[in-house]
Amino acid sequence: MPRSDTTHARPPWLFKEYSPVGVDLGSPAAVAVYDRNQGTDPDADDALLDRLGVAQDTLLIDLACGTGSLVVQAARRGAHAHGVDISEQMLAFAQARAERADVTAYWHRAGFLDYAHAARPADVVTTRSALHQLPDFWKQQALLNAAATLRPGGTFYLRDAIVSFPPAEAAEQVQRWIDTAGRPAGEGFTKADFEMHVREEFSTYAWIVEGMLDRAGLDTVSRTLPSATHAEFLCRRR
Repeated sequence: MPRSDTTHARPPWLFKEYSPVGVDLGSPAAVAVYDRNQGTDPDADDALLDRLGVAQDTLLIDLACGTGSLVVQAARRGAHAHGVDISEQMLAFAQARAERADVTAYWHRAGFLDYAHAARPADVVTTRSALHQLPDFWKQQALLNAAATLRPGGTFYLRDAIVSFPPAEAAEQVQRWIDTAGRPAGEGFTKADFEMHVREEFSTYAWIVEGMLDRAGLDTVSRTLPSATHAEFLCRRR
């Protein structure tokens, strides 16, 4: 499958996106565990692609594509499907998934901040469970870059650990999230994984993300808050 690498293009002051905080995904075994823990579900991927109107010849870019399930499902329906990730191991796993499905997808080793889209403007750009890897200053830059890859009227979809509880309730709400979301080792992400996420990663408030989307030229069509710790935004590029 086609692959590209833009790691040479980063200026020295850019955030160290290629040395991410959080779960270590530097080996094939770690990536396989991550894929298991995240609960990859082709039916859920297809339901999302239906919502986003992804069909034959749609150009879709999945930023921080991880193990590539959404990209592969998009390719199955004839989309021009591009997966972008900083991790060589993630991309290798994703490419193997595409090969098993006998579909053509395009894989790019790049980050939110330095991905340079060389094809025609995208119809749909997605990112799930990854933007929290960046501090807020860099989230804004990432959203600007994502919007620049879209055609006018194109769709941007974001789902992540984005909180909507009142700031004064942070301690109570975070502890409840960790206690209820953590799973036993081998059955999903553990309490220790969620503790690490809160301590070392950069989840932020929904109202901050709303402002960032607007400043990136993305109009929010719908906002869904499935819980106090997660949010989903469906946007259109102005």
